[in-house]
Amino acid sequence: MSDQMILINPFNVPEGKLKESIEYWESHRDFMQLQPGYVSTKLHQSFSPDARYQLANVAIWESRESFHSAAEKMRRELGHVEVEGLSGEPALYQVIRE
Repeated sequence: MSDQMILINPFNVPEGKLKESIEYWESHRDFMQLQPGYVSTKLHQSFSPDARYQLANVAIWESRESFHSAAEKMRRELGHVEVEGLSGEPALYQVIRE
């Protein structure tokens, strides 16, 4: 198995805030993709308008350490630019079966 870490972050998007939420994600993606250990990221949107999570980010990092270092740097440099009501539930995963 790979040592890569997978970040899965589903977002609960407030009514009427989809465009703003995508722009928020894009600004964070632009920052993170320049950090050491970044591999890739993709934003997914639910087909169902009733889904609890309208957006889900799936990112791949070379290691847990590289992700944590980049996230810390992002918090310091970007601060708390937020979309009112937007919330996520990020967690790191590792592949255990293929």
